[in-house]
Amino acid sequence: MTNSPTPHTSPLPASPLSDGIHPLPSGKLAAVVTYLEMTQRPAPRDVAAPEGVTLVAHEAPDLAWYRGLYRAVGEDWLWFSRLYMEDAALAAILHHKDVEVSALTKDGRALGLLELDFRDPDNTELAFFGLSKELIGTGAGRWLMERALDLAFKRPITRLFVHTCTLDSPQAVGFYIRSGFVPYRRAIEVMDDPRMNGPVRDDAAGHIPKI
Repeated sequence: MTNSPTPHTSPLPASPLSDGIHPLPSGKLAAVVTYLEMTQRPAPRDVAAPEGVTLVAHEAPDLAWYRGLYRAVGEDWLWFSRLYMEDAALAAILHHKDVEVSALTKDGRALGLLELDFRDPDNTELAFFGLSKELIGTGAGRWLMERALDLAFKRPITRLFVHTCTLDSPQAVGFYIRSGFVPYRRAIEVMDDPRMNGPVRDDAAGHIPKI
């Protein structure tokens, strides 16, 4: 349940936006991005895995497999950043020794994505976290978050951060707060609508009208 604007780990400049409404051109979207962080692992919660669910690590994952899972989890929330990336740029991230990609699987099918980026140990990122529709509401998200925190704080990190935005599930911010993250920053992201001749299917995210 994290969308994909450019992460910011250093202070952002003061917003140039004045109060009020700012029209967007056709083909553009705007989202409010919320950044959240934690500096130590919260007390573990006793959360059982839903029946048939396991977490499988994928070292140096195949790019086509990864993009397929990324779409399955994020396309209806307009996740788009990894779909624009060239193979070499995406492989440089996913095949890095300090990036961990895992899939939540059920009955042999990959239905959830967990990606942790340890390349900066002072600013470790929960880069992508989400479930396909059929697992939402089953408790799989709570179980996956416990596994994410176990993996993150198994290393000597300083902080773990995540960002989500208003294109994502409306439950995302509350879920992260309940998991122990603390909000610390907001930003506005303006982007091309990825459904407009872009990498996301034309009928994705029906709750967000195309203009």
